Amino acid sequence: MTNHWIDIQHADVIMCIGSNPAENHPISFKYVEKAMDNGAKLISVDPRYTRTSSKADTYAQLRPGTDIAFIGGMMNYILENDLIHKEYVVNYTNAAFLVSDDYKFDDGLFSGYDSENFKYSKESWAYQLDANGNPKRDDSLQNPRSVYQLLKQHYARYTPEKVCEITGTAIQDYMEVIRTFAATGKAGKSATIMYAMGTTQHTYGTQNVRSYAMMQLLLGNIGIAGGGINALRGEANVQGSTDYAILYHILPGYLKVPTYDNKTLKAYNDKWTPKSNDPQSANWWSNTPKYMASLLKAYWGDAATEQNDFCYDYLPKRSGNYSFIKLMERLQNGGFEGLVCMGTNPIVGGPDASAIADGLDGLKWMVAADLWETETSVFWKRPGVDPKTIDTEVFLLPAASSVEKDGSISNSGRWAQWRYKAVNPPGHAESDAFMVDQWVKNLKKMYAEDKKAVFPGPITDLDWNYGDGHEPSIDMVARECNGQFTRDVTIKGKTFKKGQQVPSFAFLQADGSTTSGNWLYCNSYTEQGNMMQRRGQEDPTGMGFYHNWAWCWPVNRRVLYNRASVDLNGKPWNPNKPIISWNKVTRKWEGDVPDGGWAPMKEDGTKSPFIMLPEGYGRLFAGGMADGPFPEHYEPMESPVRNLMTKQQSNPAVAIPGKIDNSGKYPYVGTTYRVSEHWQAGAMTRNLPWLVELVPDMFVEISQGLADWKGLKNGDMVTVTTERGKIEARALVTSRIKPLRVSGKMVEQVGMPWHFGFNGLATGGTANVLTTAVGDANTTIPEYKAFLCNIEKGGLKS
Repeated sequence: MTNHWIDIQHADVIMCIGSNPAENHPISFKYVEKAMDNGAKLISVDPRYTRTSSKADTYAQLRPGTDIAFIGGMMNYILENDLIHKEYVVNYTNAAFLVSDDYKFDDGLFSGYDSENFKYSKESWAYQLDANGNPKRDDSLQNPRSVYQLLKQHYARYTPEKVCEITGTAIQDYMEVIRTFAATGKAGKSATIMYAMGTTQHTYGTQNVRSYAMMQLLLGNIGIAGGGINALRGEANVQGSTDYAILYHILPGYLKVPTYDNKTLKAYNDKWTPKSNDPQSANWWSNTPKYMASLLKAYWGDAATEQNDFCYDYLPKRSGNYSFIKLMERLQNGGFEGLVCMGTNPIVGGPDASAIADGLDGLKWMVAADLWETETSVFWKRPGVDPKTIDTEVFLLPAASSVEKDGSISNSGRWAQWRYKAVNPPGHAESDAFMVDQWVKNLKKMYAEDKKAVFPGPITDLDWNYGDGHEPSIDMVARECNGQFTRDVTIKGKTFKKGQQVPSFAFLQADGSTTSGNWLYCNSYTEQGNMMQRRGQEDPTGMGFYHNWAWCWPVNRRVLYNRASVDLNGKPWNPNKPIISWNKVTRKWEGDVPDGGWAPMKEDGTKSPFIMLPEGYGRLFAGGMADGPFPEHYEPMESPVRNLMTKQQSNPAVAIPGKIDNSGKYPYVGTTYRVSEHWQAGAMTRNLPWLVELVPDMFVEISQGLADWKGLKNGDMVTVTTERGKIEARALVTSRIKPLRVSGKMVEQVGMPWHFGFNGLATGGTANVLTTAVGDANTTIPEYKAFLCNIEKGGLKS
């Protein structure tokens, strides 16, 4: 989230797209309703008519997987009718930058495409540079090679009529959405976009999010109160787990994982530290060497020295894609002897789940740590399998729940809040921290004692000291994540002693004098104590910042890019809802923690507000994406229609997998979602009797028209089939889902929850048996939200 939960109340317009917060993120919806009480308009864009839709002023139905067409048409309307916030766009985005003459777009493909490898060469996706190496500009926005004119040209094809033919949206609903949202492109108005997995789980999910960000930049809605694009996390600590590098391609604090060609720390820093010649660019990632050295010191302590590159050689070097989909492909090909699953249930939660289950059959051993038995932990019991044919040795470790252990969580708004142990875990259950601590301590001992061990240093040299108690000290872990000084030093005129906590990431160094397990969290545990434990309820600004409640990364800033919330003189675009404002007398910013303390843009020595980008400007044109500098509509891998926008059917940067069928054999568009009564893969909720009573069965929502066509009534058992497999479910005949008119024909869509499996008190067909193992071009997140299926009356045994 660029903003935070409480800030939603300041919006004039809220668009929920790819999300259903009234059901799945109810705390967020509290602030949506506060905004509505103050006159805000709520827009719900969703394939289904949800509880969020029932509260909305405008509901617009769209076909799953057509977000880019929907948003592209909105941007076209904004550009054609000159509804942009022009002062913001010229001064805070790259709209005025000139793009290389070699850049082109032709019928679905950008310049530089390699069709044999499904990849782009991005050399042509570059700015024209002046003599100083900075992008050339045209602040009039009239140059045909300016980002602004290329943007207009790109989206001119996205007319309302064409968009609605693709999305299936009723044109009157679509125009109401456009007019309502586009009205916020002026000083004093703001709109926010709330999205979730309905946005991201596509082969172009990253570009879906990009399209939202671009539209918000055009309207001047990034960095302001009630603005931004706000990702609604489906778990209490999804944000925190990402911050701490649960994804394969990042280290804590979103540092890059070294690749195979980064043979030395210098080579790593040279490759991943962005350069800028513009004195007005903060280029904050230029601090990468400081953050990396501090991380390595946190990992390996005294063993990490300047002479040995701070043990950089100990870090593994990535040479490929280690995303979930690719790991599961490797599993299916016999690529692993063992597997550890901590709090994860891949044969319910993973795409093409039956193939994953088959892959587990070949393991020699598996460790599962969870609160209950999961489908994955008892995979040999699944229907149709003879347990005698499976030799895998399985260890089930009973785990502690979140209320049975101490620690912090970071919510969607980046607020890191401390949670205290409420009760002891039952029986032999242990925390995940205990398990990891025991594994590492025993591995260190085994490697130290093994005189023939090969390359033991990464394990034996680990600086692993979190106390001598039964549980590792989470307080010590939090201190290490913040970082400490390793020797007496003077930095920026301030003297610090060895062992002191680093006050903020501005003091981290590349010479080994500091540690930090996560530079973004440097400032979360200072010499004043654990900032995440604070519970101050004062709010002197009246803007809902609550700066003394918990702690927010970075450096307790509540709204990112907030220096874009003011004009060039530091005056808020909306004086009635100021995020920050410049005090000319004290020459300081007031309000939120500013996104960099530099003076306003009119003054010498200032920096542009988008400090995490080397050019310092919000990117309407982004040359680093895998699938194009502008989002372009492509059809999902499985689609009932041809692409009406270009001849390129699906995302060209994604290889077409084998288990895809666009032949017409599977006529209905399927999508998956959550229900309020069940949680994720279901282990936590399908074992609780009172929740099982509320939703006892797997179901598939279908329209009344489809039910009539198939001779179905509410509650009938049906079989849902895709190219990957089949499940049975109960038919839920509902008016919440309706057919769409797409490309001149009626297309039926169906929806189903993904929480069910064969184990627990409530059992049922697993929706992800049906989904395909193909992922986003940039992140490889699976395309769960759009696939083709068929439905027939009767269960699997009928």
